[in-house]
Amino acid sequence: MQHNVYLYILVMAVVTYLVRVLPLTLIRREIKNRTIRSFLFYMPYVTLAVMTFPAILSATGTPVSAAVGLVLAAGLALRGCSLFTVACAACAAVFLAEMILL
Repeated sequence: MQHNVYLYILVMAVVTYLVRVLPLTLIRREIKNRTIRSFLFYMPYVTLAVMTFPAILSATGTPVSAAVGLVLAAGLALRGCSLFTVACAACAAVFLAEMILL
């Protein structure tokens, strides 16, 4: 079976173009529905989380050490710590967990 790469690229380009252009052409007025506005507001955060979460759990030697780093990072972030502090503490926690587990 012969695959045409150019056809795949064309379909991907058309789909990407339609996803970006259709909202501009179909929605002319300001969106007043509270539910839709909330959905559109949180969509980038949800997309980022969905893409990042599997990578976090598979980035280390064991899923247990990744979970330790994730839980610590989430706890520090919820307490209002800076991004640098959260990142350093999570890296240290994963390092220590890897040392203990291996």
